[in-house]
Amino acid sequence: MSDPVDPLLSNAEPIPVGVYPLVNTVKDALDNLKAQDVAVLPIGDISTIADAMIVASGTSTRHVKALAEEVVEQCKTAGYRPIGVEGMDTAEWVLVDLGDAIVHIMTPSTRTFYDIERLWTARPTLPDEES
Repeated sequence: MSDPVDPLLSNAEPIPVGVYPLVNTVKDALDNLKAQDVAVLPIGDISTIADAMIVASGTSTRHVKALAEEVVEQCKTAGYRPIGVEGMDTAEWVLVDLGDAIVHIMTPSTRTFYDIERLWTARPTLPDEES
């Protein structure tokens, strides 16, 4: 099974292999309904909330809601129980908490405004000890 993470994020700790099936289930669900700009971010080395974050865009609030419903349905079918779903009422930004993975599905304007990929891919740098 291949690593589902964007290879450009090579400075991050990898997603644990045991989380790959969940991440791939989410990616397949998003692909089924043609989500745009899907990004998989390893966050386990900087957060205790999850090992992976999946971010995707829908073309409209209706599309965002449909994508979130598909993720929930496919995950349940695969045996993963969502812990919570937030944002379905407005569907500008829907968060699906799957425990080991957090899924953010947003409209393009909301995704651009909040830019969570930049926030979650910034890694702290330590000064050289010899300086």
